Amino acid sequence: MMVQTGDITVMEQRLIELQVEHRDLDQVIERLVQEPVRDELQLRRLKKRKLQLKDTILLLQQQLTPDIPA
Repeated sequence: MMVQTGDITVMEQRLIELQVEHRDLDQVIERLVQEPVRDELQLRRLKKRKLQLKDTILLLQQQLTPDIPA
């Protein structure tokens, strides 16, 4: 897939936003895990969202990395 220069800037910005959200979720999850009484459903949802973010981040990183001929 050919990516235009303007698209790269947009993709890089989106990647940064997703990485920040992923890191923030990690902190929220860590705090919730420390709670003696916690909402397990909320915790599962946050972990699922974190995994979705990770997958999206990896996809964007692959798209931004140029193919290197073997």
